Amino acid sequence: MAWVALIVSGMLEAVWATALGASHNFAKKKPTIVFIVAIVLSMVGLSFAMTTLPTGTAYAVWVGIGAVLTVVLAVVRKQERLTVARTALLVVLIGCVVGLKAAS
Repeated sequence: MAWVALIVSGMLEAVWATALGASHNFAKKKPTIVFIVAIVLSMVGLSFAMTTLPTGTAYAVWVGIGAVLTVVLAVVRKQERLTVARTALLVVLIGCVVGLKAAS
């Protein structure tokens, strides 16, 4: 159950990071509300996961999921380009997250 909470929390990290950028320094109401709700839920899930998972592993997996999905969202929204180098680095990052899960 902790891993499910951690994965969902990592996904919510991508949501709040994207909403933070879209809020334009908290000037836009809807993205600001999405940011607040997503960050609170993300932290609650991370905290829950850390009750049974090692802190370092949980945090690294949470950040890795959030970072990869934030880039994917930016590419889908045509805010960033996906180059060969960035794709390779994202694959390495995903490999590291999977490796941390496997090693714990």
